[in-house]
Amino acid sequence: MQIPVVRAEAFYVPPTPEPADTWALTPPAERVFRWVEVRQQRRLVPPDGFIIGQQIYARINHNRWVADCPCGSAQIVTPADPRLACTECGYGWVELVFPEDTDTVETELAELLPHQRNWWHPDDPVSWGLPPQDAPDDPIAEPSREASR
Repeated sequence: MQIPVVRAEAFYVPPTPEPADTWALTPPAERVFRWVEVRQQRRLVPPDGFIIGQQIYARINHNRWVADCPCGSAQIVTPADPRLACTECGYGWVELVFPEDTDTVETELAELLPHQRNWWHPDDPVSWGLPPQDAPDDPIAEPSREASR
């Protein structure tokens, strides 16, 4: 059985014994607020409106679609509701950038073990210091042992 890439609507679910469809009318990007409220016992209200001109790139990290807030927090996200608002710092709604065909990206990673499934958007300027995905496979030089002494 194939293990799917985790999306917000599959991760942010109500705790048992509540029925699984309790949050069905809550958009997937807003379910994180309900999830945090239940687990941390604190009231959170999603922000109103978008931060104009801001975009954050979504990526796959260890088999989960995630997006990183500028504060350093991260959330599991979904292409079904491509937006993020931070439950930690209160950063307002930001548009998320996903690849044009998320299913193709997920299919390309399907043969890897879940913890090896990582993908960065080719246009993401951050990319965590990694070389562009279409760059030739140059070995990354390891620091010398002498330098660490």
